[in-house]
Amino acid sequence: MNAFVLAGQIGMMEVVVILVVVLLFFGGRKIPELMRGLGQGVGEFKKGMRDGDQPTSTDDKKDTKTPKE
Repeated sequence: MNAFVLAGQIGMMEVVVILVVVLLFFGGRKIPELMRGLGQGVGEFKKGMRDGDQPTSTDDKKDTKTPKE
């Protein structure tokens, strides 16, 4: 059972390897854009959690049915 607990922990060396792989995969210029997008996504998620089921704009309340001629 102790082996399962130890296998779930991430050490400093694993974090460094993951960061190096991400840097090689995306490149130095793309990482700030990815982090900015991730931050905006987290912000939108938190805003949605705060607002709950309430619509955020009046577009959601409009009737989408088209009138029949």
